Amino acid sequence: MISGLMNFLRACFQPSADGHVYTSSDAGGRQDGLLWYKDTGQHVNGEFSMAVVQANNLLEDQSQIESGCLSLQDSGPCGTFIGIYDGHGGPETSRFINEHLFQNLKRFTSEHQSMSVEVIRKAFQATEEGFLSVVTRQWPTKPQIAAVGSCCLVGVICSGTLYIANLGDSRAVLGRLVRSTGEVLAIQLSAEHNVSIESVRQEMQSLHPDDSQIVVLKHNVWRVKGLIQISRSIGDVYLKKSEFNREPLYAKFRLREPFGKPILSSDPAISVHPLQPDDQFIIFASDGLWEHLRNQDAVDIVQNHPRNGIARRLVKTALQEAAKKREMRYSDLKKIDRGVRRHFHDDISVAVVFLDSNLVSRASSVKSPNVSVKGGGISLPTKTTPT
Repeated sequence: MISGLMNFLRACFQPSADGHVYTSSDAGGRQDGLLWYKDTGQHVNGEFSMAVVQANNLLEDQSQIESGCLSLQDSGPCGTFIGIYDGHGGPETSRFINEHLFQNLKRFTSEHQSMSVEVIRKAFQATEEGFLSVVTRQWPTKPQIAAVGSCCLVGVICSGTLYIANLGDSRAVLGRLVRSTGEVLAIQLSAEHNVSIESVRQEMQSLHPDDSQIVVLKHNVWRVKGLIQISRSIGDVYLKKSEFNREPLYAKFRLREPFGKPILSSDPAISVHPLQPDDQFIIFASDGLWEHLRNQDAVDIVQNHPRNGIARRLVKTALQEAAKKREMRYSDLKKIDRGVRRHFHDDISVAVVFLDSNLVSRASSVKSPNVSVKGGGISLPTKTTPT
């Protein structure tokens, strides 16, 4: 019996080929058609659940949870890193962020020997510069990469503090217990950079006072230069450096007039939240979820259902809402293939991170196994249409 138990534990904590230690048998997650999910896992500060559903022909969402040491040195601070990267124009930028942002964060944490707003800002900047290098290198043979970009939402939990950094319109929502009533209140932690929001339009107009067309209402949708809804991103180099806003880039992306300073920004909005004992969980999700669920509705779902599989439940609820809006059955929506599915809903990535107050309050130097899970491991062969 003892040997059987040891074999079970060995299987659960067996190091993977990339050197990380996973804490469940579905280490890399599971796949069901266009849905990828990891129902439960353990991070330094509690449990987590992840899910991704693909709508685009190529998945443009990427996501990750990294937990353990947040520095290149083992003596550095420990904690949990959560990233949601909602790409547009293609998958290249979100994939690049998924491969490089956390490594950049670890590098700057090592240099500063602590976690801070400055460390996170530097990691974003290094990732932006890294992708610019890719665009510069590929421009002669693949110029359209200049029009590929990504939103970038990051959470870092370290030393009892939650850092939220955001570019674009993904969203982080905290569920906080109100002891007097027993309810769990939804608190939005991230500021969104979408010009559908009046304050964001005003910000763009104040940053570009000489450009009366900086934000344009096109087909009843507000867009920056009539092209894109978000005002901050990683990538989208064609709207940051005018040398990439020319042929051979497709004409639909090119602006008629040259521009001197970047139109879009890669400077993240960063907020710092000391965690409280009543903070129960945080939902990190791309805008594909929030298009169909209000903050409080999502928090209520997490609060009122088992933790195991809760991210998958949120995605399913969003898809049910998407089907309802199109007056169709959820079962019929699930039959629609990627690519065509984008007409009904966006790619959706969700990570629900539960906070165990006893673990959160521990010193960040307490060692624990490294956990690394990347969402959206969906790789389907391209379908050919019969002629």
